[in-house]
Amino acid sequence: MIHLPKPYFLPLLFAVVFSLTGCQSPKVQPDPAVEKWETTMQAFESADHDAPPPKGALLLAGSSSFRMWKSAAQDFPDKQVINRGFGGSQMSDLLHYTDRIVIPYEPAEILVYEGDNDLAAGESPEIIFTEFKEFTRIVLKALPASRVYFVAIKPSPSRAKLMGKMREANGLIANYCNGKARLEFIDVFTPMLDSDGQPRAELFVADQLHMNPAGYALWTKIVRKKMGLSERTGAAQ
Repeated sequence: MIHLPKPYFLPLLFAVVFSLTGCQSPKVQPDPAVEKWETTMQAFESADHDAPPPKGALLLAGSSSFRMWKSAAQDFPDKQVINRGFGGSQMSDLLHYTDRIVIPYEPAEILVYEGDNDLAAGESPEIIFTEFKEFTRIVLKALPASRVYFVAIKPSPSRAKLMGKMREANGLIANYCNGKARLEFIDVFTPMLDSDGQPRAELFVADQLHMNPAGYALWTKIVRKKMGLSERTGAAQ
C-alpha cells in the first residue's frame, strides 16, 4: 500500500469523491456590477480605437448627469472634452472602471459626478466618501499631472427626500478636498436651491431628476469659474 504525505492525501481524496459522485467544482460567479457595464465599456473602447482621444483633455466621468451633458464640448470650447458618463452608474462603478475610462486618457482635469444613484439605491454617504477617496488615491498616483474636481451631488425634486444625505456626502467630500493641491469640490448643490431651500424645478426636465439646458448652463457657469476659466459670452444664466 502506498502511503501519501498528508498534504497530497486530502486533495486526492476530494478529487476521487467528486469523480465518484458526479459532482463538479463550484463555478466562480461573475460580478453582476462588472457584467452590467461591460457592453458600455467595450463601446467606449471601440470609439477610442476608431478615433483616439487626445491626451491632456477635460474628462467627464460619472453617471447620467454627465452622459446627458450633450453641450459639454460647446460649454468648454477652450478645452478638448471627453465625455465618459454612463447612466445609472455609482461611485463603486467608476472606481471599478478607473483603469479603463480614466487612466488611459491621461486627462489634465477630471470632473467626477457620482453619488446621486448611490443614495437612491440605499448607499450611505460614508461609503460614497470612502470610494471617492480610493478613486482619488489611484488617479493621483497614476496621473501626477492631473486634477480631480468632484461636482456636488445635485438636489432634484424627484429625490428631495434624500437631500439630508446629499448634504452629508457632499460635506464629507468637500472637507476632504479642502486644502489639497490637486482636489477640488464644486458646489452646485446650493445654487440649485430656491429661496425656500427646495430644488429649483425649472432646472429639470419632466422627470424632475435630469437637467434641462438651463440646469447645464448653471453648471457650466459654476464649473468654469471653479476651474479658473473665463465666463462664456452669451451663456445662459
